[in-house]
Amino acid sequence: MLDFSQRRSSKCPVSILCCRTVARKNSNKRCKNTACVCPELKLTMVLCLWLIVVAPVCCWGQGPVDTGDSGVFQPQSALSDMEFASVSTYRGPGNTDPRPNNKLPILLWWSSNLFPHFPGDTERVDCAHSSCLVTSNRKVQLYRRTSSIIFYGTDFRAYEAPLPRLAHQTWALFHEESPMNNYLLSHGVGIRLFNYTATFRRESDYPLTLQWLPSLDYLLNAPAVPLQEKNRWRRAGLAPVLYMQSHCDVPSDRDRYVQELMKYIEIDSYGKCLNNKPLPDYLEDTSTATGEDRRFMSFVGRYKFHLALENGLCPDYMTEKLWRPMHQGCVPIYRGSSSVADWLPNNHSAILIDDFPSPRDLAEFIKTLDQDDAEYSRYLEYKTPSKITNLRLLEGLESREWGVNDMSKPNYLNGFECFVCDRENERLAAVKAHRKNPQQNLPPQPKLANSSHMGCPLPSPGYGPVESIDPNDSWLQMWPQDYWQSLDQAEGLESLVRHNVSDPSLLWQHIQSIAVRRARSR
Repeated sequence: MLDFSQRRSSKCPVSILCCRTVARKNSNKRCKNTACVCPELKLTMVLCLWLIVVAPVCCWGQGPVDTGDSGVFQPQSALSDMEFASVSTYRGPGNTDPRPNNKLPILLWWSSNLFPHFPGDTERVDCAHSSCLVTSNRKVQLYRRTSSIIFYGTDFRAYEAPLPRLAHQTWALFHEESPMNNYLLSHGVGIRLFNYTATFRRESDYPLTLQWLPSLDYLLNAPAVPLQEKNRWRRAGLAPVLYMQSHCDVPSDRDRYVQELMKYIEIDSYGKCLNNKPLPDYLEDTSTATGEDRRFMSFVGRYKFHLALENGLCPDYMTEKLWRPMHQGCVPIYRGSSSVADWLPNNHSAILIDDFPSPRDLAEFIKTLDQDDAEYSRYLEYKTPSKITNLRLLEGLESREWGVNDMSKPNYLNGFECFVCDRENERLAAVKAHRKNPQQNLPPQPKLANSSHMGCPLPSPGYGPVESIDPNDSWLQMWPQDYWQSLDQAEGLESLVRHNVSDPSLLWQHIQSIAVRRARSR
């Protein structure tokens, strides 16, 4: 029997990770073997609309900081002064930064497929408080004015990290996607490599918790199909519950739970996972599971209940699987974020799977609710503005500076970029002040991310104890292994950074050395 609870070590060089779902101009491409998607305008490369960022906080790099002309490796810049002078710029509100381009700190976007400017690979960004030069040109990695490197979490690989990590540079992480895309970031040793974070966790520096909820009006929209019509469809033979998934083998192991639930209540399943009904011909060619095609929305809106199970389990990780059924006026049966109740419109707007001791108990509750129109309607009361009582939700939507499908606000890629730019300028100013008068000005204190910025748990079975699962089960062989292999890689990368190693291909040697030391200490 596979010991599910114990950490395991592996020499395998590649973790089993989700595909890249990176921004491609106005694209909506499904990933191979996944249901990950880039909805239009979600990670779209749009022209930058600059923002008024949040009040400054102290954010510093890792280790000693030196941005002066001496004591720092200074290779020839890949961007000449002439190129600096010709870089285009956007000026944000209130920014009076007078410095020319060749005096600005540089932010390097390490993920080549995610650079929130086009055309070209270099841009001057004028944020609310300061300016930076941003680029995707990796030739500036070792340049002394490259003060921060920004990574896209899905693309971050320990064996491709920019080494050596220079003492004067910070690392910033942007990761809005599923924890399954990169479990390295869910381990403390992995997330602590970064100084700034933008993740779905509310504790991150630039939280993206409500990224899948476009606006309050999105929730307030009238139900797509009135309850009376839903009841007519029920009498015509439609099941009370809809399941629509085509990405089957995921860390949350949702199919295992749904399969058990199907024993006790009728469920219409149209996707590739646990399929028992074909989609109508007119929907076969639409981006059914991810888009908001009008005909598709009308079709699924006929169901009273939608099974809404995320592909990964993590606090604050909530996607369209939760918000879209609510937008349509259907009741989500939800599992995903353990903190989802903190964000729901009120305490009676979703059915939480984890509130029930078993699938049988959940099925009985749904059957009762299906027969009681008055009680069912209570789950839709949030469609009336006065019934939205969750102040955290209201304040979160009101206070976020980025928009979702809202061209009047910056997208969150540009927003985080400006967040890092302003914090780096603050840090560099503090370094300069300390160097000028160390008695009067303290050096900037290091700032590191911690587990609360990601910190997703070890994948566990969707239903039943792990001992009941066949050792050859594909989920069991994949996701627990990937979780522990990711920890190996995080520890190996931390060792490379700590030893000031320049060659990331030595990662596997460091992983092996760590494993040997651990075995000897037992």
